[in-house]
Amino acid sequence: MSATPSDTLVALRHGARRVLLAPHVGGAIAAFDETRDDRVIDWLRPATPAALAARDPLGMASFPLLPYCNRIRDARFMFDGAPVDLSGDGNAFAHALHGNAWRLPWRIAEVSESRARMHLLHEPSRAAAHHWPFAYEATQDIALDADTLSVTMSARNLSDRPMPFGMGHHPYYPRTRNTRIHARVAAMWHSTPDLLPTHAGPHPCVDAMASPEGLSADAFDLDNNFAGWSSRTATISWPDEHRSIRLDADAPFDHMVIYAPASHPALLCVEPVSNVADWINLDVARAMKGGAVLQPGESVSATFAWTTRVG
Repeated sequence: MSATPSDTLVALRHGARRVLLAPHVGGAIAAFDETRDDRVIDWLRPATPAALAARDPLGMASFPLLPYCNRIRDARFMFDGAPVDLSGDGNAFAHALHGNAWRLPWRIAEVSESRARMHLLHEPSRAAAHHWPFAYEATQDIALDADTLSVTMSARNLSDRPMPFGMGHHPYYPRTRNTRIHARVAAMWHSTPDLLPTHAGPHPCVDAMASPEGLSADAFDLDNNFAGWSSRTATISWPDEHRSIRLDADAPFDHMVIYAPASHPALLCVEPVSNVADWINLDVARAMKGGAVLQPGESVSATFAWTTRVG
């Protein structure tokens, strides 16, 4: 069935599993949980009532990144021979961050018991989050079943000119002293103090993630992009709780971000993204930085999924 824009949460259910969507909070997922033996298991960090009341995407369980992921240096770049200035887009951060879709209300276009489609139409203007100078539309198709929560992200360039583009999602996971991250990547992007990439190279966390024990979420102070995520698979596990969640992604989600800050020991993000931070200003091979250019009318679509395991 179809629905109109709403400030209410939308619940998807499959047996004891539940997903809460907050379309009015940047098209975010507010919770993903299940009930076992009268105990609620949070697979993603749930949004608090305060975060929902404040409509704070950073307080959600996961939110979409469109039409680019992570930071753009000084909110400026050159594209197709012309400067693009995003400094007036209403973003409160030092550099343009995560695009604008997470700061705009989405609408529920279709919904059933275990599936939903969220839709966003962006038309440029000089107003805050509408400041991105290219028209585009995006959808998120979300499906819940007995094992997996999948999200298919799609976007189409509605402008009459090419548009630089990237996409991803920004999930927060429960973080405990025993949380481990397992993944195989080629290199970590080292960065400046204000988190802009400088070069991709080795780091102990790369080897730790590939080890049987995995990387402890507390081992390093991380807010970094990773290149060469060729398997596009990562697992977050809680060995003491005998449970894990596996992230699988399609191309072009060829890059991964880990946010595990030492200063905020409750926060952990392992993000599927199609471009590294500041990709559009980086003078490196496309394979190392990702990102794309959508021609007028061109579309892109890709799926990622979380598969849970207990026992």
